[in-house]
Amino acid sequence: MVVLVPPTPILTRTSTTKKKRSPPPQLGVGININIPTIDLSCVDDHDHEIRSPLYRKIVQACEEYGFFKVVNHGVPKEVISTMEYQGNGFFTKTLSEKQQAGGRAAATSPFGYGCKSIGFNGDTGELEYLLLPTTNPPPHDSCSSISSDISQLISSPNNFRCAVNDYIEAVREVACEILDLLGEGLGVQNKSVFSKLIRDVQSDSCFRLNHYPPLKQQQQPQPPNYSILSTSPNPKPTTTPRMGFGEHSDPQILTILRSNDVEGLQICTRDGLWVPVPPDPSEFCVFVGDALQAMTNGRFVSVRHRVLVASSVKSRMSMMYFGAPSLNAWISPLPELVSPRKPFLYNPFTWSEFKKTAYSLRLGDSRLDFFKTHPTNDEILSYQRDLVK
Repeated sequence: MVVLVPPTPILTRTSTTKKKRSPPPQLGVGININIPTIDLSCVDDHDHEIRSPLYRKIVQACEEYGFFKVVNHGVPKEVISTMEYQGNGFFTKTLSEKQQAGGRAAATSPFGYGCKSIGFNGDTGELEYLLLPTTNPPPHDSCSSISSDISQLISSPNNFRCAVNDYIEAVREVACEILDLLGEGLGVQNKSVFSKLIRDVQSDSCFRLNHYPPLKQQQQPQPPNYSILSTSPNPKPTTTPRMGFGEHSDPQILTILRSNDVEGLQICTRDGLWVPVPPDPSEFCVFVGDALQAMTNGRFVSVRHRVLVASSVKSRMSMMYFGAPSLNAWISPLPELVSPRKPFLYNPFTWSEFKKTAYSLRLGDSRLDFFKTHPTNDEILSYQRDLVK
């Protein structure tokens, strides 16, 4: 049993060296890097010479960023477009219709429809969402991935439900393929050690639709022009970016995100720098979650990310599959990734215990800190030196 402690203040990244502090960057300001992009077209090829470069690239991306994109993922275009169509249709309803159709996220459950409120502890954002629990369907049952209690309330429930089921089934397979590649790349004895957790029929995975409405334009005043020979230009409509979804990491094992062509997603590097992720509807974004960071004994990093709302023209909609283990599954560092020089960084915990802790914290809090073994500084430095070798 985990003893929950009161929520801590939102963690900020600080440097160990004293430097003159500069003003905090404005929202929307970020740096550009070459975000790793992985081609999965050869994922079914069992030739070691072909698979080896593939899983090495994925492992490297998980170590350096905890994030990468995938192309040629194999999910049919019609499956994606149908899900996007159904999602857009849901969010075009009136507020009362959405609350009635999707249920209302309450204090006792995160599932259902929500607007601006994120979680249970006061976090907010410029978005509305629909969060659905998923189940892994038994063989020969193609329509049991989302809760029937919720899907029955949605207009045209069969169309919506089947769209979600088809999408989840396809994206779950992509997640499992990636996790198996990670198992190969890490050299663990059982390469399916990660994927079997989300294939479990009791998996606690979930599916979320986020909708970020466009910002209202504001007229930017222009300085007066006193020249008789020229006319004053018309004020230009501008928008100030606002926080759509605040800084956080995902608690699950792996997240697969797909968005439309509206920008806003940013990831945070290990150095604390925010990097904008260019939107591409044909690609999937893959996030390492807290559970995978713990299972790899800190070798993979659970990437912190956020979404800014800056468009005044078009809504951003994203679809996320969160691959999670069953509630009673134990999460602990794999034996192959622990040694005298790389000791246990995290105590074992069940997914249920971790979720309870996550629900007690603010969005930006670091959940894994409550499960650390608190190694000495020498152990941490030794471990970090081994990672860069």
